Amino acid sequence: MSPGLRIKKLEQPLCMKQRGCLNIRNCFLRVRVRHTYYTLSFNSRHKQANWVYYTLELEGKERVAERTDRFREDKKVSSGSAKPSDYIKSGYDRGHLCPAADMAHSAEAMEETFLMSNISPQLPVFNRGIWKSLEKQVRDWGEKERIYIVTGPVFKDNKGKIGRTGVTVPGFFYKVVYAPGARQMIAFVLPNTQEKRQLRDYAVTVDSVERLTNIDFFPQLSDTLENRLEAAVNYDSWR
Repeated sequence: MSPGLRIKKLEQPLCMKQRGCLNIRNCFLRVRVRHTYYTLSFNSRHKQANWVYYTLELEGKERVAERTDRFREDKKVSSGSAKPSDYIKSGYDRGHLCPAADMAHSAEAMEETFLMSNISPQLPVFNRGIWKSLEKQVRDWGEKERIYIVTGPVFKDNKGKIGRTGVTVPGFFYKVVYAPGARQMIAFVLPNTQEKRQLRDYAVTVDSVERLTNIDFFPQLSDTLENRLEAAVNYDSWR
């Protein structure tokens, strides 16, 4: 079964206010785009995803696809995604939310990661430094068991906009990981800057990321299980 089908087994994130929201038609999380290997919520104001959601289960899978670097607009975004040209001479990398290396098991999956709806502006020292380290760490966890990942920007302390499209440069990025087999969660929030601390220093509770982003990441879980898992953070238990 493909990761694209597994997504359907776990509900996608919701706005924390969705059940009682009086402005649901204009909710910033309303625009959702489903691709074969990941799903995203697109923010037309900031011209990038609020979250990208996918399954990672790498055990037994061979790396068959090489990185293509063929960045292109996402035609499924009705309001229009960012353009590759928005990043030219901007000083920012086209930073992946769902990493290309996570989708090396399929040429189609690899190609999907280069859609601009899966890209956010990241400082080169961040994208090629601690963010890359976090991606590798999560991939290592995906080698051991099936995990669900939600990742995206945090639109706080933003650094302006780039390109003619007006792509917001986020101040922070988050990544939330859920391992249903082990019944544990972990989250990270990292500033879009050069960082020299260890990954464990950025580990936080899922609860804290939900408050920061106003996103309910795993709404289908029972309240008892959700409250217990989202309130805990134990980096060492994942190693």
